[in-house]
Amino acid sequence: MRAAVLFETGHETLTVRDDLTVDDPGPGQVKIRIRATGVCHSDLSAMTGVLPQPAPFVPGHEGAGEVVAVGEGVSRVAVGDHVVVCWNPPCGECGDCRRGEGNLCVHIFFGMTFQPHFKLDGNAVYGFAGSGTFAEEMVVPWQCAVKIPDDVPFEVGALIGCGVTTGVGAVLNTARVEPGSSVAVIGAGGVGIAVIQGARIAGAAEIVAVDPVQAKHEAALRFGATRAVRPEDADAAKAEVTGGAGFDYVFEVVGRSALVRQAYALTRRGGTVTVVGAGKNDDHVTFDMFQLFFDNKKILGSYYGGTDPRREYDRLIALWRAGRLDLEGMITARLKLDDINQALDLLRSGAAIRTIIEV
Repeated sequence: MRAAVLFETGHETLTVRDDLTVDDPGPGQVKIRIRATGVCHSDLSAMTGVLPQPAPFVPGHEGAGEVVAVGEGVSRVAVGDHVVVCWNPPCGECGDCRRGEGNLCVHIFFGMTFQPHFKLDGNAVYGFAGSGTFAEEMVVPWQCAVKIPDDVPFEVGALIGCGVTTGVGAVLNTARVEPGSSVAVIGAGGVGIAVIQGARIAGAAEIVAVDPVQAKHEAALRFGATRAVRPEDADAAKAEVTGGAGFDYVFEVVGRSALVRQAYALTRRGGTVTVVGAGKNDDHVTFDMFQLFFDNKKILGSYYGGTDPRREYDRLIALWRAGRLDLEGMITARLKLDDINQALDLLRSGAAIRTIIEV
């Protein structure tokens, strides 16, 4: 089987091998033939060590494909089903799941993250976040295989598997943006574009994209931003759009403490800051006690769309079918697995919204 492997954390280049093997599915597991996978910034973060991940490992967590084998006791999906890979699936039974916050459930996630299912030369190879979609096949718990209608393209399913669910969900479920409100989005990459689309769907009147890469501004405007500015011009946009009061909602979609502080400064008193970006665990952000009390701003974290991801997939597919959520337009490149390092370069440069690897 072919897969892209990172042998040592900190290296920036993946090696495509054709001699990996993958386990047969055990009880409660399924084997998926990956057809399409998105290249997400979290994959880069795992490669550099920003996100913890044992090595060697196969990156990739945003994928869709077809079930080719099921283990004992699996009844919810069957061979031939088209599925989205849910990298952090709800168990359905814990307190988080019963509250409808399945995205916070980690029972299956922690159980699968440290259970490698790939092998190379007889040695264990992990999958990033328990997945590893930069591979032709993978084995996961059945809960990670969420069935989708056969007419949904695999590339659309792949995007829903992480970035779009994370971005749109942050708007609709975590921040609960209200119609007619003002929104600023710091970071106009793939997830940032999903946040912008979510704000448009929610009915925000003003959506300001903030990104240092000029090329991303045109894309942000195309997907629903009302204006796009560089970070150094964000205060001027705040003054023009809100009269200096600040935005009702600001989303930080990069994962840096300095940008969380910028988001806080751009938010009006009583407004909402939503942190979507995944950053380093030693990158600390500080606030003084008086400003927290006096400003009355809400600071929210948003993890994997802020709700049960399986339920969110259905809503996003419905929005896509209705033409209100543009997913194909987010795909700026389609490459093969052999081109995976080119895809990573596009991500690093900021030239890609989403690159799809057709496996």
